[in-house]
Parts: sequence; C-alpha cells; structure tokens
Amino acid sequence: MSSPELNEAEFRALYDRLKRKAVWGPADRRGALNHISSAEVVDAASDVWEGRVVSLGAPVEHEPSADNPDPAVHQMTHTAGTPADQGLEFAMDRVAMNIHGNADSHIDALCHVMFDGTLYNDIPAKAVTAAGATELSIDAAGGIVGRGLLLDIPRVRGVPWLEPGDHVTAEDLTAAESAQVDYIGQGDLLFVRVGHRSRRAALGPWDVAGARAGLHPAALELLAERRIAVLGSDGNNDTAPSAAQGADFPVHVLAINAMGIHLLDYLQFEDLTAVCERMRRWSFLCVIAPLRLTAGTGSPVNPIAVF
Repeated sequence: MSSPELNEAEFRALYDRLKRKAVWGPADRRGALNHISSAEVVDAASDVWEGRVVSLGAPVEHEPSADNPDPAVHQMTHTAGTPADQGLEFAMDRVAMNIHGNADSHIDALCHVMFDGTLYNDIPAKAVTAAGATELSIDAAGGIVGRGLLLDIPRVRGVPWLEPGDHVTAEDLTAAESAQVDYIGQGDLLFVRVGHRSRRAALGPWDVAGARAGLHPAALELLAERRIAVLGSDGNNDTAPSAAQGADFPVHVLAINAMGIHLLDYLQFEDLTAVCERMRRWSFLCVIAPLRLTAGTGSPVNPIAVF
C-alpha cells in the first residue's frame, strides 16, 4: 500500500513528538519495557489454555545467500574418536555470528541506534565504545515476558506477502485489529507480519538491504498511543527504500532512539500463524530471553509463544 514519503522536516517533527512521550526520567534505562506491569504479566500467563509452545525464531543459517553474505559459523570442536573410544565423551561445538543482519532473528538493544550524537534518553553516543556499550546494553532488558499479539497484515489484505517497498500503515494495523477482534494494548509485545519469510521461502533470498516491506514511520504514532512495550517483525521493521528523507531506518530511529522500544527483526511467524488460525486467537503469553551480553548492542533471540 503506497504511503507518502515524509520529508526531512516532517520526520524531525514526528521524532520530536514521539520522544516527548517517553517520560520515564533521566535515569531510565528500560524504555518502553516500563509499560509492562506485574499485573499484565499475570494476566498474560493466566490466558494460557493448551500449553502449546511455538517458536518465533528463524533457523540459523550457515550458507551465504543474497541477504546473508556473512552467515553464522558453526564449528564442531569435539566429536567421537575414530574408532569410537570407550567410556564417556562429549560432543562440543561453537557458533560465531553477527548479531545484526538481514537474515537471523535478533533483538536490538536501546544502544543500537545513534541519532544526532545521542542514544535513547539523550545518553551520549560515546557510551558505545570499542569494548562495547557502557549504557543501554541488551543486558538491561533482562527477560521480557508479557502479552504477545500478532497482527497479520497480508492476511487482512488477502495476499500471501507484502512486496518489497510496501508499507504497513496505521490503517493496516487497525484493520488487522478489527479483522482479528484483538486489539493492541498497553505493555503488549507487538508482532507485525509482512510475509517476508513466506516470500523468501517461495522465491528465494534477495538483497533486502535495498528492497523490503516494513512499517511506515507514521504508524509509530499509533503504537505510542497504545503504549506497546516491544515491536517485532518477520522483516526488518523498516521499509526499503526508506519512507523518510534523511533517515535510512526511520522506524529504528523512532522506535529505539526516540521511544525506547526494543525491536526484534527477522522473526519467523509461519508456525505461529498456523496456530493462531486454528485457535482463532492472535494473542498469547510471550517470553523473550536475550543473551546476557553486558556490553552488547543486541542479541540473537528465539521468542516463545505459549497458548
């Protein structure tokens, strides 16, 4: 769905409006996670009916592709002896991977986006050093538990996926709410499906750095009003080409830097949508457990939905 591009002045005005709504005080390091109350976690847990567990993380790939030229490296460090020795042995391995990229599921910390020399909450960008982040690292997020909500935009539009360059608008989000009869609420861990993984599986990988579907930056005003805690997508959350002049990743800038929302990129929703369709419900208990990287700008992630 086409949406007008924001000029630089419009984007700056939007940034300032959203930043003013993040009112947790100068000492805050958790951002929109403050929207999740203990009562909301209890409510989300009490809504588990079947004990059905679904992964939202994509399989980690090891072969180079158009969208993943530098994939994770998986190495075995110990296998069985040849011939196999008697007695106890351990199989051991190691993994090396880029946290941020265009294929692997990951969560962005609040130190990930530097804009005009600052991080979230006006913390100087120099807090991210060659040794890692001294402020707002992913470890500050801890374990995230709350009510997950999936809004399936291709389902509402009657298409298998959104084409690269297409935008999810606020109107798309509210249309999905109405169609699913489940609405965005305070503290929600909101997941927006654009069908990126379905398109990739059907047509093969492509260079998503230059062409991908995502949210229109103006849609962030609705999410600020609803006071969501986390935003995730099966794509990058941002459209390419950018929908804002002077900002290549406007949704990242607005969500992370202005609003303090942790973003999850390149998740996998095909298993989740199948369960949601069968159960006719789109909300669930969700658990997000980043690695405790005390200086990390993000973490590989495998969110879990529980129905």
